[in-house]
Amino acid sequence: MHTVAILVLDHVVPFDLAAPLEIFGRTRLPDGRRPYRTRICGPSPEVRTNGFGLRVERGLDALAEADTVIVPGCEQGAAPPPPEALAALRAAAAAGTRIASVCVGAFILAEAGLLDGLRATTHWIAAAELARRYPLVEVQPDVLYVDNGQLLTSAGAAASMDLCLHMVRRDLGSAVAADAARMSVMPLEREGGQAQFIVHSHPPVPRGATLQPVLDWIEDNLAHEISLKAMAARSGMSERTFSRRFREQTGTTPLQWVLRARVRRAQYLLENSDHPVERIAQQAGFGSPTAFRERFRRVVGTTPQSYRAAFNGRPAPTPSMPAAPPVPPLPAPAPPSPPLPVAAG
Repeated sequence: MHTVAILVLDHVVPFDLAAPLEIFGRTRLPDGRRPYRTRICGPSPEVRTNGFGLRVERGLDALAEADTVIVPGCEQGAAPPPPEALAALRAAAAAGTRIASVCVGAFILAEAGLLDGLRATTHWIAAAELARRYPLVEVQPDVLYVDNGQLLTSAGAAASMDLCLHMVRRDLGSAVAADAARMSVMPLEREGGQAQFIVHSHPPVPRGATLQPVLDWIEDNLAHEISLKAMAARSGMSERTFSRRFREQTGTTPLQWVLRARVRRAQYLLENSDHPVERIAQQAGFGSPTAFRERFRRVVGTTPQSYRAAFNGRPAPTPSMPAAPPVPPLPAPAPPSPPLPVAAG
């Protein structure tokens, strides 16, 4: 039986702990046997977490007995991981144990030096900080998980379920992993990466920036053609000067700014309307539906249709069903007598 040890530190994120318990605990072989046993371990017998305490059944010695070690993330503001926990992780890695992190648990692996020179991911909102603190780690912010063989990392908490299912498939094959996914009511593989969940905001523009009026004009005119010449003229500068000032104040080029603004507009329309993709392509200012789909997939990591299915709560119209005949309008009620004056509004 494969032993999975889950390392919990003070202020562990509850979902990060529960997700691997859920996946590995629900996995069954075709004959009904359980291939995994899970152990919760830590440097102290009790840890605090979000609103409750958690008793820990095993100490750090459980890491030396495990086949896989899972490291959940900790809440913001938690104390640094204790040296004895980092030492236990290093010893497990040296012994060849498979080690995986959940969400910001990647910071704990990086602090132990286990991710140096490797690709890794974490929650997209913390990716820049992970790269800043640990420059030897190649941070990939737009994927659900990264598998380096012995060392694995996942993105935000829900992505840990994708990673755990990936490990089950690696261990026991697709059929067993697919059954575990069904038991957890989730797909074995999700299309796209965590890029689809990222709010693609513009780089911050300094307060009082001289280009703010032209940036507002861009947002108001995304459905129309916006050329560098038109933007420069709007700002009263030559194209060369405008391009230089634009990069100084925004950190990117005018073209990239416009493209990102159009993707943001498309995301909003996909989330909040039932307009067909062709119409959204026009409303967001893309030259054609094909250009829209290519750019959207490049930036967001999935197709417009898949993005809508994930983020639009209303069911999309079924193309094969004929449109319902229009309902004739009700007859207008007779005006009161004598007619009341109507206020201009």
